[in-house]
Amino acid sequence: MTKLESIVLGGGCFWCLDAAYRQLEGVSTVVSGYSGGSEPHPTYDDVAYGGSGHVEVVRVEFDPDIIDLNTILAVFWSLHDPTSLNRQGADVGPQYASVIFYDGQSQQKIVKMSQDEAQSQLDAKIVTRIEQLDEFYPAEDYHQDYFAKNQNAGYCSVVIEPKLAKLREHFAPLLRR
Repeated sequence: MTKLESIVLGGGCFWCLDAAYRQLEGVSTVVSGYSGGSEPHPTYDDVAYGGSGHVEVVRVEFDPDIIDLNTILAVFWSLHDPTSLNRQGADVGPQYASVIFYDGQSQQKIVKMSQDEAQSQLDAKIVTRIEQLDEFYPAEDYHQDYFAKNQNAGYCSVVIEPKLAKLREHFAPLLRR
C-alpha cells in the first residue's frame, strides 16, 4: 500500500483551493485550515480580523502513485495569482497570501523547481512564500467542503466556479470520473 503524502497550500480564500483539489483523482483528503502564524489553535475570527499571522490554507493529502506533487503544484500555480501580494481578487489581507508550506527537504526541492517553472511562464515576479510547515490547524467545520454545501451562494458562483471551470479546462484528464 502506498503511503499518502500531504502539502499545505495557501492561494487566497481556502474555499477555492478546497473545491478544486477535491475534484482531482488521487487526492484523498482536503482540509481547510490555518498555518504560518504564532497563535495556537486560531479561530476564523482570529485569522480574519486579528493579528494571528496565519494564512487561510488547505492541507492536500494525496496518493503519489496516482497524482504526484508536481501536478498538485501545477494546479496550485494555475488557480490563483502568485504575483499578487496578500490578495486574490476582492479577498485582501495577509490571511490570503500565496504560500506553500512544505514538509521536508525533498518536498522543498520539488516546490522550488515548480516555482521556477511557474516563474518562467509569467511576466511579473512570483511573491509566493515557501516555508517549512510548522503547524496546521483545521478550520471550523462550516469551512470544510464549503463549495459543495453552498453552491448557490454568491461567492461560490462568482469566485469559485470560474476557478473550477479553469481546472476542468486545463486539467480534465486528472478529474475524478
